[in-house]
Amino acid sequence: MNKKIWIGVGIVAVILIFLLFVGGSNENADAAIEVKAKSGPFKIEVVTTGELQAEKSEKIMGPSGLRMIRVWNVKISKLIPEGTVVDSGDWVASLDKTEATDKLKDIESELEVAQTKYTNTRLDTTLELRGLRDNLVNLTYTLEEAKIKLEQSKFEPPATIRQEEINLSKAQRSYEQALENYKIKIEQAQAKMQEVQINLDGAMRRRDAVIKVLGEFEVVAPKPGMVIYRRGWSGSKLKEGDQIDAWDPTVAELPDLSSMISKTYVNEIDISKVSTGQSVVIGVDAFPELQFTGEVISVANIGEQLPTGDAKVFEVQIKLHSTDTLLKPAMTTSNSILIAQYDSTLSVPIEAVFGNDSIKWVYFRDGLSVKKKQVITGESNENEIMIKEGLEEGNAVLLSVPVDADKMDLVPLEKN
Repeated sequence: MNKKIWIGVGIVAVILIFLLFVGGSNENADAAIEVKAKSGPFKIEVVTTGELQAEKSEKIMGPSGLRMIRVWNVKISKLIPEGTVVDSGDWVASLDKTEATDKLKDIESELEVAQTKYTNTRLDTTLELRGLRDNLVNLTYTLEEAKIKLEQSKFEPPATIRQEEINLSKAQRSYEQALENYKIKIEQAQAKMQEVQINLDGAMRRRDAVIKVLGEFEVVAPKPGMVIYRRGWSGSKLKEGDQIDAWDPTVAELPDLSSMISKTYVNEIDISKVSTGQSVVIGVDAFPELQFTGEVISVANIGEQLPTGDAKVFEVQIKLHSTDTLLKPAMTTSNSILIAQYDSTLSVPIEAVFGNDSIKWVYFRDGLSVKKKQVITGESNENEIMIKEGLEEGNAVLLSVPVDADKMDLVPLEKN
């Protein structure tokens, strides 16, 4: 009986010693979560959120002649709901005609003034030229009378004949001067009429231009398709009450849904990794079961700052290799851009690697103890980092810093 008791006491003592030892080890590890280094395929990807767009589309334009009539902005008074499928010639939007109508009234007033001036100028020149022609006729008679008197004076004394010759010369000169003045007056009259005609024609052209532009204030679809409204400078889509400007009077687009792209933005830290031709896996938030492949077709050279954020980003366009009738413009996409791929490499979670500018290390489980071990790292993706030296497949590392990490010595890499 005593022997059994002593055996039991011995077992309990061994258990207590083991628990104390393990407890000390766990205290070192701070009950940290452990993971094992694994070997296998490794992908480096840039993951971004984007928006579906048609690669090509037909623009639905507002009035094209706004600048010609000096109307710089036009308010949208009414819009068809976005996503509506329309046929060629179907109504899409109505624009506020107030400013253009006011322009038309002003031009019509100018036209009325120009027409009045044209009429008055024509009457004045007609009357003036008629008076000059009558004067020429009278001067012709005077010239004829002077000729007759000279003819009749040939038997008169020389002084009388000389007087009649002088009278004839005066009559001839008066007629010639009047004729020359008449020619000049005709040229002046033509110039005046040309001036008022130009003013009248200009006013008529301006009126016709405004009438033509006003006819385009009811915006219609140029061909069949689904209406998608354009985005303004702030990134929001046009709505009733917004304005279109004379330089870009686009109201909406009719996208060609047979070829789709995902428009996304990559931050300035990752943009150097992205280039055209890279493969992309595209998911659609609205249909998680759908997945598409594509490739990068465009990378912006200049960064921009979106209204919704502070960081600089670069626009990247990704073309889908295939499409689906479920896909619609403006759907949110997730884009995994493949930067590099390795068939087999050793990796651990990024959280397991610690270090500074000159050296990297992990907290390595060596039996019941934890050691601070140097590693050489490689490239990383969003979750994991490659380990080139310092670990082997199956080695366990901690995801957090142990409590007594400051007391640990760094275990350097073994030199070959």
